[in-house]
Amino acid sequence: MRVSELAGERGDARLFERLDMALAPGTVTWLRGRNGRGKTSLLRLLAGLSTPAAGDIHIEGRTLREGGPAWRRQLVFIGHHNALKDDLSAKEALSFLTRLHGGQANDDEIVQAMQRLGIAQRQHAMVRTLSQGQRRRVALARLVLSATSPLWLLDEPFDALDSDGIVALNGVITEHAQRGGCVLLTSHQALSLVDPEPQTFDLEPYACEARA
Repeated sequence: MRVSELAGERGDARLFERLDMALAPGTVTWLRGRNGRGKTSLLRLLAGLSTPAAGDIHIEGRTLREGGPAWRRQLVFIGHHNALKDDLSAKEALSFLTRLHGGQANDDEIVQAMQRLGIAQRQHAMVRTLSQGQRRRVALARLVLSATSPLWLLDEPFDALDSDGIVALNGVITEHAQRGGCVLLTSHQALSLVDPEPQTFDLEPYACEARA
């Protein structure tokens, strides 16, 4: 992914502008910035969920307008909210979420993905009975089912995870990078990922307040 001269807004307020960034295959980038700088807004722009105030976003040389639905299939976005339906079982919720985003997975693949995140033992439990950490594991299991998507955009993926969950997610991210995938993520806690060593992208120099 390559971003040039990008500007993002929330409501009537411009958060950042003149942002240039390039994300290479096989890398993990930690998106940094103080609260309110626009980290989540930037991820949503890159995911095609909102429109930039200025600038261009390219994935493999194609813009959202040029690529259409195929462009979005090049990436996976998992936001801060887990987007799981309370009245479904954990397994059903993951299956529904996968289909909703254009993926396909059979029952065995769904269970295997949940096993990777250490939540398969709760596959038949209703989502409303799961803890926040368990819900996060279910949502993140979609990454295992999205191995062929070259770009992952993750908003606070480690939120609510215990140490075992962090280790499991680190392993999934490492494997994705080793396949040539690319990850851009936010995190309020220090990263323990070592393979690959994350690079840092700081939003502060692009913040409109900092330019005033």
